[in-house]
Amino acid sequence: MTLDDTKMRIIYAAMKAVRQYGLEGVRIQNVSELAGISPGAIYRYFDGKDQLLIECFTYVDKQAAEIFEHLRFNPLTMLTDPMKAVKKLWLPYFRFWTSHPDETVFYHRFRDSTFFPKYDKSRDITYFKTFIGMVHAFKKVFPSLDQINQDLLWLHVLTSTVMYAKYVVEGILPDNQETEDTVFQLLTTGLSGYLKIGKPKKGSRE
Repeated sequence: MTLDDTKMRIIYAAMKAVRQYGLEGVRIQNVSELAGISPGAIYRYFDGKDQLLIECFTYVDKQAAEIFEHLRFNPLTMLTDPMKAVKKLWLPYFRFWTSHPDETVFYHRFRDSTFFPKYDKSRDITYFKTFIGMVHAFKKVFPSLDQINQDLLWLHVLTSTVMYAKYVVEGILPDNQETEDTVFQLLTTGLSGYLKIGKPKKGSRE
């Protein structure tokens, strides 16, 4: 097993351990047991629990961002059916989370922790450049979107998507198309009013 393989084994074990014991409750010993390696071996790759958890989050965050790299995105489809275009981008993202239970529970708990705000300030999100490019394309076609606080809008969509996916992997919600359709409707209620072509009037509050 190569060095990278061992490091990935630790990362996967850490996420599984967080799902079992919680973010605060998890210990290096728990991770070592799930990874099948000694605690000392973990410290050869990570300084401690905090660094390990950060690297777990960064790994999953990059995996999620990569989804948008593989999507075929044609801005022209936004003109005919904007909500369908949004759903075509959102659905693979939602399905990534529902098909990765350990990652989803870990990611949600990490983002919801007191540890996250401090980490978020120095976090590198350049790997989301493709997604950000898609957002800019939407804003170019639908300038009304500029009337919404962008940080709040995308924070709502992305974090709520993970939250509902967590409910699916925990068995609270069924893993079926009805859940997907309902979650999408809940997330985009209110958004459709801004997906109108044309330049908004100055001073308009609509």
